[in-house]
Amino acid sequence: MLKRIDPLLTGELLAILRDMGHGDEIALVDANFPAASVARRLVRLPGTDIERAAVAVLAVLPLDDFVAAPAAAMADPDGRPTIHDAFERILATAEGRPVAMEAIDRFAFYDRARAAFAVIATGETRLYANLVLKKGVVRS
Repeated sequence: MLKRIDPLLTGELLAILRDMGHGDEIALVDANFPAASVARRLVRLPGTDIERAAVAVLAVLPLDDFVAAPAAAMADPDGRPTIHDAFERILATAEGRPVAMEAIDRFAFYDRARAAFAVIATGETRLYANLVLKKGVVRS
């Protein structure tokens, strides 16, 4: 155990987050997402919902403030999923400011996840509960 480090952040996951560079992306995905067939690097958090995983990751991962929207969520063709409200609250809390999040269609999301540095597969069962985060820089 480490002080002030969320225990959900395993050594493997911390190493991935550390190794990511500015502009690299990480995808946090729900239990229905085809993570094993998409991921270059896969971390499984099967007993964890996506909100809990996002809070833990964003506790150590700076978001890119050089781009208009450093986060992207999977869009539902039938309307805005309620999980998007939770994502926006989590992003704003982590960054101390509102953070733009774009909604992208399912296949565009698959492409982003395929290109991502890593994929975190959660146990989330809500539909369209998928989020991509773009890493920023740590400012002194």
